[in-house]
Amino acid sequence: MNAFLLMIPFFLIRFGLLGLKNKAALNRAAYFAPLEGRERAAYLFYQVSNVLIFLYPFFLKVQTTPPGVWIGLALYLMGMVVLLLSTLAFAKPDQNGLNTGGVYRFSRNPMYVAYFLYFLGCAVLTRSWLLLLFLLVFQAAAHFIILAEERWCLGQFGSEYVSYRKRVRRYF
Repeated sequence: MNAFLLMIPFFLIRFGLLGLKNKAALNRAAYFAPLEGRERAAYLFYQVSNVLIFLYPFFLKVQTTPPGVWIGLALYLMGMVVLLLSTLAFAKPDQNGLNTGGVYRFSRNPMYVAYFLYFLGCAVLTRSWLLLLFLLVFQAAAHFIILAEERWCLGQFGSEYVSYRKRVRRYF
């Protein structure tokens, strides 16, 4: 099986479902907070690695021999579930626009956690070290994007975000 087929649920959930549930949330998810310093360089790595993560699987095949297939499938499915739950929660922000419900009660960035699990599952299923490398670059760069988002949230939501940040971890 061509590994690009693994990407279809991601696109259906991340863009299709989010667009169906809340078009404004789809636009919010595409917004990048203003970047400073190293965050600008990280943004470039983020975008390039993002493209590579989606295009490289066209050249890969899913490997179906144990135990890799079971480990990869477990990670892939966990990522899909967290992506589904975080997408549904993201579509329903609080009255002021802050996401604190659903899986956002456990992680301030469940979509990024979902991306990591999902694509780690893809890397294991394809047994591709290069896809894993692209994912690690993506995740490292995403951390700087998250820092910019947190700074933006602090300016946007003030003390409510400070309180949220104190009780909920950045990741898991």
